[in-house]
Amino acid sequence: MDFAADRQELDRQNFRPLGGMLRLFVVGFLLATSGCTPLPEWLHNGLKVGPNYVKPMAPVELHWIDYGRDSRISESPVNTCAWWTVFNDPVLNGLIETAAAQNLTLRETGTRILQAQAAAGIAAGNLFPQVQQAFGSYDRIQLSKTIANSPPVKNYNLLSTGLGASWEIDFWGRYRRALEAADASLDATIEGYDNVLVILLSDVASTYVQIRTLQEELRLVRENVRLQQESVTIAEAQFNAGQADAADTLQTRNNVEQTEALIPQFEAALRQANNALCVLLGIPPRDLVAELGEGPIPSAPPEVALGVPTQLLRRRPDIRQAERIVAAQSALIGVAESDLYPFFSINGTLQWQSQNLGTLFNSNSFGGSTGPSFGWNILNYGRILNSVRQQEALFEQAVFSYQGTVLSAQREAEDAIVGFLKAQEQTAKLQLAVRDIQELNQVLLTQANAGATDFSRVFVVQAAATAQMDSLATSRGSIALNLIRIYRSLGGGWQIRLQSPNNFAIPVAVDGAEPIEVPPIPEPLPIPTEDE
Repeated sequence: MDFAADRQELDRQNFRPLGGMLRLFVVGFLLATSGCTPLPEWLHNGLKVGPNYVKPMAPVELHWIDYGRDSRISESPVNTCAWWTVFNDPVLNGLIETAAAQNLTLRETGTRILQAQAAAGIAAGNLFPQVQQAFGSYDRIQLSKTIANSPPVKNYNLLSTGLGASWEIDFWGRYRRALEAADASLDATIEGYDNVLVILLSDVASTYVQIRTLQEELRLVRENVRLQQESVTIAEAQFNAGQADAADTLQTRNNVEQTEALIPQFEAALRQANNALCVLLGIPPRDLVAELGEGPIPSAPPEVALGVPTQLLRRRPDIRQAERIVAAQSALIGVAESDLYPFFSINGTLQWQSQNLGTLFNSNSFGGSTGPSFGWNILNYGRILNSVRQQEALFEQAVFSYQGTVLSAQREAEDAIVGFLKAQEQTAKLQLAVRDIQELNQVLLTQANAGATDFSRVFVVQAAATAQMDSLATSRGSIALNLIRIYRSLGGGWQIRLQSPNNFAIPVAVDGAEPIEVPPIPEPLPIPTEDE
């Protein structure tokens, strides 16, 4: 007996399936490389199908419209990390710090970061063997006694346990592209958090300015009521002396009543602004205005440094978020395209089987299997190809959305700039108008008191004075509001989260907790010197 020849024949039989698998693999590879991604591109992309991401272009102007036309606009480097400190208002600084730490919308957005981090972790785990599981079973088996070739043993136990694993090799980059998409989505979620923070801080500052403006408007209205009541006193005295008729007295009273009617309107608006500020701070509505006290409308220097428009692309979190969404969608094209190609796996099983528990883990009870496998989604009737086209269309949509976000950012900045400049000019004119009408009011009151003129001119002037003084207060508030909008359009303020130990405000629910109190107002934050 030729044992060597038998051994060689046995080896050939054992390796024949592997040879067939190898040939099948080569055929599948050649067919697959005729798909969407050419072989050279697949190699260039690091053995990944689908396009490598390239940041899309976006139209941006070189200069601001008012740059070079107005000396108050500068394109010098600007640091917007703590822009609210330009108002030099410690109360505002304290509110900003509180909102950044306690706002519930911000905390809700923080939980989305946790979700995105978990999704990225899942995507990273798919790079390793996708199936790794232990199994086991116990069966009591009863065989039929009437079948042909019935075995001698009709009843027996079967105990089975083992380990199984399956690893789909990332041959076409499916899982690596999915990880790219998950990482880009995580980046987008973080940028979304920063965008919410930018909006929050600007809303807090805007609401605070509205409160101070309404306080000033209420003060002016009450002052005008006092002045108009002097006119009532004069008119009543002249009427009693027979020097004026009842119409003058009624008209002066009507002026006072109309002006007093403005007080509830402003008080309601002040309460509503107070409630809005409480929600922004993450506390139940309460009389926060009484705690803040009276204060002037915040003011700032008339000049503002903006940097250049192209810096918006790296400053504004919403632009960076839109760009990261484009990157994620680009990677999803490769994920969809990978379904066009065959997938290859390595499978293995270690198993112990026995009738008795005592012999289950003996060497004679051990068995197993290992080997490669492949699968290919053929005859899919265009579903996979159309899935790729769908992802490509979504990618183009994301690109257009990104470019639209860039355009909207420039429009917001330009709107805020022109509003800031024109509000200053309006305020300057209104200051002159209010000064003149106050002088005119005093002159007419003196003349009316002396009987040198009738009250008709006094009525008109005092009503106009009330309106003009209110317009002046509104215009002064508009300067601060438009400056806040400028810094918001520049994407400033999100860096405040870097001062927190955890960077992100993540909620921690505590049952029965006391209401969150506003912390003591800190000193104004110093403005960093280096450009962000």
